[in-house]
Amino acid sequence: MINIYRNHSLKEYNTFGIDIKTSFFFEFTKENEILAFLNDSKYKKEKKFVLGGGSNILFVSDFEGVILYPQILGIETINENNKHVYLRVAAGEIWDNFVEYCINNNWAGVENLSGIPGKVGACPVQNIGAYGVEVKDVIESVEAINISTGKKEIFSNFRCKFGYRNSIFKNQFKNKYLITYIIFRLDKIHRYKVGYGQIENELKKYSEINLVNIQKTIINIRKNKLPNVETSPNAGSFFKNPIISDSKLKKLKLTFPDIVSYKVSNTKYKIAAAWLIEQCAWKGKKYKNASVHSSQPLVLINHYNATGSEIIALSEKIKKSVLEKFDIKIEIEVNVIGSSKL
Repeated sequence: MINIYRNHSLKEYNTFGIDIKTSFFFEFTKENEILAFLNDSKYKKEKKFVLGGGSNILFVSDFEGVILYPQILGIETINENNKHVYLRVAAGEIWDNFVEYCINNNWAGVENLSGIPGKVGACPVQNIGAYGVEVKDVIESVEAINISTGKKEIFSNFRCKFGYRNSIFKNQFKNKYLITYIIFRLDKIHRYKVGYGQIENELKKYSEINLVNIQKTIINIRKNKLPNVETSPNAGSFFKNPIISDSKLKKLKLTFPDIVSYKVSNTKYKIAAAWLIEQCAWKGKKYKNASVHSSQPLVLINHYNATGSEIIALSEKIKKSVLEKFDIKIEIEVNVIGSSKL
């Protein structure tokens, strides 16, 4: 029997703590349960949205439709050789628990992604990344269910069309597929990526470089940079780091010689959005019930019962400031759901 909750509050299901409701809420633990639901004519015409850990979501209005909440669990080794191990991981697994599982088994590839909130099923949608690593580097394939047809499909890494904080699930197939399992390829032979940001310096505190020490280092860096969602409700980095041409960077350096940049190709550079926002004096600033974090300007906070619209309004002010000062457009990284009342 399918259990559906009506007019269900989502405050506890999003890390921004936005107090909105959904018309229907369906939590399931098995594939056959969601397949049965999708084939139920009663809910066929209802708008549907898949909600994972709610760590990269901003609700700006009540959701008129069905929230699908996958709680499928399990990690299974399906293949391995001398170099790699292949794991089939369920969408409902907590991402950081999966990272811990890999490190405990001495498998490399996701250690730089330690401490990222959310669930495994959401990682390919956003192509989560941190400290020089993106999840696309370790994904072999994605198993998903077409929400309209109820049919299962397998997406190869290539078919996922991964990009910087992007994938086919965020564009062409946005809200059209429900991810159930992901096949990951982890390395038995370790190739550490420790030259990004503060990692190299922080690792000097340890006698050797290994998966456990990289994990500890990154979690410590994140704790020092990012606020706790329990005390300061937020969705992590609210903005993407913009990518500009080398010619534009050279021009900007004439006026802003300290601009923080990272080379991504022979002609493109990634600019630190946090630096841009800080130069526009937004650190710690408040707008109505929303604010910019005092030490990490990429993070916007639900300061005191803020609405999603208030957070969006603050982000628009920040984007305008950066555009006017640097002629650079910064984009929102979080997934905005609903209609904002600006």
